[in-house]
Amino acid sequence: MAFNSLEKRALFGLGTLYAARMLGLFMVLPVLTLYGQHLVGASTQTLGLALGIYGVTQALLQIPLGMLSDRFGRKPVILAGLLVFFAGSVLAALADDVIWLIVGRALQGSGAIASVVLALLADYTRDGERTKAMAIVGAVIGGSFVLAVMVGPWLAGGFGLAGLFWATAALALLSMLILLWLPQPPAPVVHRERQWRGSQLGAVLRDRQLTPLSLGIFCLHLTMTALFVGLPVMLTRQGVAQGHLGWIYAPVMVLSFVAMAPLIMIAERRRLHVPVLLFAAALVLLATLLLGLNRWVVLSVALTWLFFVGFNLIEASLPSLLSRRAPADARGTAMGLFSTGQFLGAACGGVLGGWAFSRFDQVGIAVLGATLMALWMAVLWLAERSPAEHRSDTGAGSDSTSTASHN
Repeated sequence: MAFNSLEKRALFGLGTLYAARMLGLFMVLPVLTLYGQHLVGASTQTLGLALGIYGVTQALLQIPLGMLSDRFGRKPVILAGLLVFFAGSVLAALADDVIWLIVGRALQGSGAIASVVLALLADYTRDGERTKAMAIVGAVIGGSFVLAVMVGPWLAGGFGLAGLFWATAALALLSMLILLWLPQPPAPVVHRERQWRGSQLGAVLRDRQLTPLSLGIFCLHLTMTALFVGLPVMLTRQGVAQGHLGWIYAPVMVLSFVAMAPLIMIAERRRLHVPVLLFAAALVLLATLLLGLNRWVVLSVALTWLFFVGFNLIEASLPSLLSRRAPADARGTAMGLFSTGQFLGAACGGVLGGWAFSRFDQVGIAVLGATLMALWMAVLWLAERSPAEHRSDTGAGSDSTSTASHN
């Protein structure tokens, strides 16, 4: 089968909406701790909190908003979430005190509509086309994250931190127009495989094949967010001009995807997901640790590339493996726990990264990230060696997307 005209329109509209929102959330990631230093009350710790606070509100509101959309309709809930996201962006743009920046970032995260957007896409698509549509949106989301990290430094260099948040507010308005352009959706359908069930939470947490995956996304996003607390400052110390950071991040992100792609294909074709995950975690650990010890800008750029090769490998592999291993009746709960781990990892990464950098400079972030990745590697390795019966990785997964899709 192929997508019909309604499905094509929904896929284009919702994919664009999702991409715009991702850009708005993550363009600040590689520059906030650098360009926010002029704010009243700014410190590495408070800017780290501003960097990661969106993860707390995302984690708290993602599931409740999904439930509200089942009852009141997808479009009204998405519109409300975009309005909150717009308000948070405007507040952050106007902030001259770091406290208001933190509040604005928390409001941005409160527009936690990712699960509702995916549910609306599921409503628009037929059963036979749904998984393919979700995979396409997953690819769009991954690309949006890369673009955000590339574009953010250029916008901040040209228009400052406030200009970056005004651009985010404009993206929120664009998303509202896209939502209005979409045709009237069918009546909301409760897709059972996507539903959160509290009764299943205990079983999912006890599953030795699933819990290490949620722990992995928590450790990964904690490490990545903590890294971005110190990395922009470190690069400028080593001689990179603030306005030229985009010229560092752009090739690093593109080339990391180029290097990652063959390894993803090997993992998928040969069912080597866990060995590839362990290899990717080792890359992240090594790059994070050496970044804390290095003083040369060329080596810092190379290590940042190495970090994102590993990061992108894990980011792409974990949700694919989770969707294969989770039982159909617990898949929604497993994905909800997985998403929560991602959001909380980002929040903790901002707070702990800010504390570690303020106390021990980049060495503190290096030790924090390397320790976490080593811990996760040990947990994953032990889980795979467990005598408990392993679930097949070739089971029928549905609606798997990249982890970024839950932002």
